Amino acid sequence: MRRARIIVPVRMITRTALLLALTVAVQALSLPPVITGPLVNFMLVVASLAVGAAGGVMIGALTPWIALAVGILPPPLAPAVPFIMAGNAVLCLLVGLFASRSNLFRFFGVAVGSVLKFVVIAGAASYVLTLPEPMVHTLMLPQLTNALLGGLPAVAIAAFLSHAVLQKAEQKG
Repeated sequence: MRRARIIVPVRMITRTALLLALTVAVQALSLPPVITGPLVNFMLVVASLAVGAAGGVMIGALTPWIALAVGILPPPLAPAVPFIMAGNAVLCLLVGLFASRSNLFRFFGVAVGSVLKFVVIAGAASYVLTLPEPMVHTLMLPQLTNALLGGLPAVAIAAFLSHAVLQKAEQKG
């Protein structure tokens, strides 16, 4: 019984590391932000569904720093990184909260999480941070659209894959 307690965290850590590596690979491609943003949010939602909210939050905490390091996030946005991390955490926590429920609830979690992520980041850009106007725009509506464009397909694909895995298991058993 003691061994089983160790295996679960190791699996979670390993899966989180693999999902982080995939997310970093997406960021390293240096695609335009309109592509990278939704893909990163896709990975955050997939991680939250696959390994739980904690895994998604960990990835969401690292991705803004990576984006800053590889130039996706311009240097003047460095002060926004903690708020982007917080927004990512909110998204992942809400997706994780509804992960064990029906797909409808998962979509609801993505929708509400996306809106709250937008509120955190846009609120910081509007009321806390002092940034040039073009930088403020980057932290506004694109955050909401990126989260929705990445998160909603992630739930649909996760549901499809989950269904396919269950069918395969039924065929074997």
